[in-house]
Amino acid sequence: MSGFIRFIKSLSLKELRIGLGVTGRYFFARKFTLQYPDDKTPLSPRFRGLHALRRYPNGEERCIACKLCEAVCPALAITIESEPREDGSRRTTRYDIDLTKCIFCGYCEESCPVDSIVETHIFEYYGEKKGDLYMTKERLLAVGDKYEKEIAAARSLDAPYR
Repeated sequence: MSGFIRFIKSLSLKELRIGLGVTGRYFFARKFTLQYPDDKTPLSPRFRGLHALRRYPNGEERCIACKLCEAVCPALAITIESEPREDGSRRTTRYDIDLTKCIFCGYCEESCPVDSIVETHIFEYYGEKKGDLYMTKERLLAVGDKYEKEIAAARSLDAPYR
C-alpha cells in the first residue's frame, strides 16, 4: 500500500511545489547588493593578505636571515638566501615568496623574531603574467615601504595582546 501512496504523491508533484514555494519567498524578499568598488565590507582584524617586508626607521631592512619563516612554512613557498656583511651581521640576498603556493596561514609572520615579514590587509592584488604572483625581495620591500604607516598602526593596536 505504501508504494501506491508514494506513486500518488509523485503524481501530485508535492516536492516541486515545496521547492517553488521556497524560490518564490526569496524571489520577492528584499535584496542585499554591495556596490563593490565604492562600498567595501569590513575586514576581520585577523585577515591575512599580501606579504610585505618591513624596514627599520633608519631605512635598514629588518630581516636578519634567521630562516625561521622558511622552516615553518607548511607550503614551502618561501626561499631565503643570505650572506654575511662587512660588520658581521647576516642579511638576505634573496627572499622570495611564491603566492601561488602560499596558503596564507600566518606562520611566517608569527615566527619572525624581528617583525620583518608581515601579512597586510591588502586583498586586491592579482597577476596577469606568469611571474606576477612570485614576490621577490625588492617587490616585498616596495609593498612594505608603500604601506608602512598602515602596518605600523595595525601593529601598535596589536601590541598589548602579543
